[in-house]
Amino acid sequence: MTGAPEIDPPASPPPAIVEAGLKGLCPRCGAPTLFAGMIRFASRCRACGLDYDAFNVGDGPAALLTLVIGALVSIGAITLELTAHPPVWVHVLLWPPITIGLVIGALRVAKGMLIASEYRHRAREGRIVEDRAER
Repeated sequence: MTGAPEIDPPASPPPAIVEAGLKGLCPRCGAPTLFAGMIRFASRCRACGLDYDAFNVGDGPAALLTLVIGALVSIGAITLELTAHPPVWVHVLLWPPITIGLVIGALRVAKGMLIASEYRHRAREGRIVEDRAER
């Protein structure tokens, strides 16, 4: 990524993409420095100096998780309603905390996996290269 300092490779291999996402590990050195908050990335790794701001995670994980978790919660709410017929207040107390917990937990993992994948595959913005013969 642009802006990532050139530092000698780590002595140990980088963590797997899933491991980096689940544990919040730096994709270069494996230190647990990826997040500065619950779902906010740190600006760089405190151990090896990798610039996390150079990566473009965007809103892809949030959009995908909203659709998937929304579908799962809807299925759960409909199933509960059709099988147990609880009062409405049970749904009101049950589903918002479940939804928020699933979204925050899954978003942290998805964003961590995406940044690790971008690092591993050296993803960059697309560029259109002009053909010099056309100029």
